[in-house]
Amino acid sequence: MSKSLSFIGFVLKNLQRRRLRTLLTLSGIGVAVGAFVGLVGFSSGFEQQWLRIYSSTGTDIAVIQGTFLNTTLNESAADRLRNLPVVAQAASVIYNLMDLTPDVNALVYGWNANGFQTDSLQILAGRRFRDGQREVMLGDLLAQDLKKNVGDTLELQGTSFNVVGIYHGASTLEADAVIMPLDQLQELSGMEGKVSTVDLRLRPAPAGESPEEYLKRAQAEIQAALPGVRAVPAAERASDNQFVKLAQASAWGTSLLALLIGILGIANTMAMSVFERTREIGILRALGWGRWRVLAHIEIEALVLGLAGGFLGIALGWCALRVLAALPETASFFAASLHWPLLVEAVGIAMFAGLIAGALPAWRAGQLSPVDALRHD
Repeated sequence: MSKSLSFIGFVLKNLQRRRLRTLLTLSGIGVAVGAFVGLVGFSSGFEQQWLRIYSSTGTDIAVIQGTFLNTTLNESAADRLRNLPVVAQAASVIYNLMDLTPDVNALVYGWNANGFQTDSLQILAGRRFRDGQREVMLGDLLAQDLKKNVGDTLELQGTSFNVVGIYHGASTLEADAVIMPLDQLQELSGMEGKVSTVDLRLRPAPAGESPEEYLKRAQAEIQAALPGVRAVPAAERASDNQFVKLAQASAWGTSLLALLIGILGIANTMAMSVFERTREIGILRALGWGRWRVLAHIEIEALVLGLAGGFLGIALGWCALRVLAALPETASFFAASLHWPLLVEAVGIAMFAGLIAGALPAWRAGQLSPVDALRHD
């Protein structure tokens, strides 16, 4: 047998014996990997949208204290930051998530009318809001969803605001949001004198100093000037906020549960395969197969199941991302795209799941003695 059929060929032949069971096992691990690709891909895209906000506005550093939405940073900190030699511009910001209608909620940004963030917006209709006025600007995606135009009113927590502008933002998290005067959002949120963060644009790095060194020096100067705050680079800030962390935690939690179910499916398949082939394993042992070769044979079968399920899962995950990108509720958050690191990670997880699932059945198969195995009915 060993001369007429290669080791890998023998593995593949065994997987074809119970085609329905193999197909069901592949479906299980495929759905698990698909959930990982879809959910983690979604959270990664969500993070990229936050990064686009900072890159489009030219923000270099975000100064924060506390958590993303629960901050104790005083608004006066912006004035102190403007006086630092490394700071070119400072703009206070508030973020909030509000219900606009019973079916629609959206991010609401509080900016100053003259803040540098507004320069990144493309005004499609109307004008910018004015500080101290009950005025809002709507992103084009949100305006379309709410069926609002310039001149309409928008009610936020019982207060009516005039829609004075429709804009397009570089990030869909801006295009599907409300932007209003900082002081008005402070009043609505009960955060008078407080802000979520102060976004900073730095002056150009002096000659002879690398951008990385300059950024670290700027962080140190900012944190020394305002003890107790953190000066976070924009790229790090995009991944270090409660919205992104919540999306990532949900994605990984759901994916791990699905992967556990997939691992149990492979383990059950391999355990049944070992049980059904006990006499065959005894014959192989009698023909000279050692324990480690039997163990490797079962593990490779499990590895092939995991690998095939991984590729199936990538296809399913891509389809899931396409569906999410087409749904109105999620289309504004990200684009349906897959990146090589995610694909490699998905295949690696699928192979690891196969090895873990096949470990116990492989060990049991390797422990069978030829005599006992040949006596098995």
